[in-house]
Amino acid sequence: MMNRLRQIADAVRAAGEMSVADLAELTAASEMTVRRDLEALAGQGVLERYRGGARSLLLRGEETPFALRVEEGVERKRRLAAEVAGLISDGEAVVVDGGTTCREVARALHGRRLTVMPLSLHTANALTGGARPTLLLPGGEARPGELGMVGPLAEASLAALRFDTAVVGCCGLTAADGLTAYDLPEASVKRAAMRASRRVIAVTEGAKLTRTALAHVADADALDLVVTDDTAPAAERAALEAAGTTVRIVPDA
Repeated sequence: MMNRLRQIADAVRAAGEMSVADLAELTAASEMTVRRDLEALAGQGVLERYRGGARSLLLRGEETPFALRVEEGVERKRRLAAEVAGLISDGEAVVVDGGTTCREVARALHGRRLTVMPLSLHTANALTGGARPTLLLPGGEARPGELGMVGPLAEASLAALRFDTAVVGCCGLTAADGLTAYDLPEASVKRAAMRASRRVIAVTEGAKLTRTALAHVADADALDLVVTDDTAPAAERAALEAAGTTVRIVPDA
């Protein structure tokens, strides 16, 4: 179902609006099923229903909602997360970003002897349920849907501490444009996390090494390591290495 919801959301976003009949043909689902899917997407703020169809509420530069991304490429995200977790030693103080891939990193760190500050409520939830790790929760305002913590309180929490490692996600990453995010407050919190950390690891699916989002977070050389998969374009991997960033490829299983 989640793949069909994403297919519908992407199609309506690309076209601006589409009819129920056209979406049923596109997805090979019944019109009744498509109507239920449109209701679900309307509830997430992705689109607006009208009689016989729907129009997109997502602008080109906006991120697809968390609920639609969370089940995409889960096994790949878990392999990336396991690789990142293996780079972190017991006893470290770690700040873990929001987003779906970083949530998998948080799950991979569950039970470890660490001190962790999660930067979203989704990430924090993945770390709860045991005595370890020790959690430090930032203040701030939770962004709707993403539940990432942003604003002056979140940034002040980060400025008061010093971490061994920051694990950051990204919306886009290229050698030319650096690490980018869709949201300006989110970009500011990422920068604060990076400033507070001795080592910065970016973890991202390879497709994002072809994208640039609105808000600049940092130049590529501010990243000590990029952990990605083998779908990352070879030319972009080489460009990042030339910019001074180490790129580690996690192959598909």
